[in-house]
Amino acid sequence: MDAVPQFQQALYLRADIVALRTDLALALRAADWHGLSEGVCNHFSVAVPGEPDLFLLNPRGLAWSEVQADDIVLVDSAGRCLAGRHEIEPTAMFIHAAIHRITQKHCVLHTHMPYATALSLTVAGALDTTLSQNAMRFHERLVVDRDYNGFAFDHSEGERIAHAMKGADVVFLGNHGVVVCNDRIDYAYDDLYYLERACCAEVLARSTGLALAPSSADIARKVVAQLDAGRLQSELFFESLRRHV
Repeated sequence: MDAVPQFQQALYLRADIVALRTDLALALRAADWHGLSEGVCNHFSVAVPGEPDLFLLNPRGLAWSEVQADDIVLVDSAGRCLAGRHEIEPTAMFIHAAIHRITQKHCVLHTHMPYATALSLTVAGALDTTLSQNAMRFHERLVVDRDYNGFAFDHSEGERIAHAMKGADVVFLGNHGVVVCNDRIDYAYDDLYYLERACCAEVLARSTGLALAPSSADIARKVVAQLDAGRLQSELFFESLRRHV
């Protein structure tokens, strides 16, 4: 065996990478538990610290409910599986590799979760961040990419999505789903969960046919600042999932 595979295998088994694989697998199982999964589709990824061209990704063909740390694969930006016992799905590689490389986001979560996807089908293309408190936490943190082009089967589509994000933490992909990013897995999962809760509340409120009562942009900005001031609640939420899922 040459030096490169030996290095990759050693990296895959390094204690901090095992911890990342464990947390990524937990996030996937939690997402399934919360009803955010869809068949064996969609992917979560996290960049490998100190290795800008490498990231960890859930494999092809496994339901999120069954993913464990040993199922997570190590992938490079060219889409090659470097370590792990499973294959990877092409669209995952094209979308996630481009977002990691172009936006430098550490953790990238892509889902077709129902209520967020429902809002991606509307003319607005996303949730109103002045409605619920949960929605306000995403005020001025999201963008809408309206240019749906079918499955991302090449680098160009993944790169187009990454550039459309314009550095935002959340992108609503028109007629498709959402991508949520953050610098930590626990924070990213917390955002993903509350994004879907906010979208659910908006869809339910709109379904009543009653007039909605948005707050002001200033209040929404205040909520964002309050969230940024400390995210202990996000950490506690993820640790509670570790005990339950």
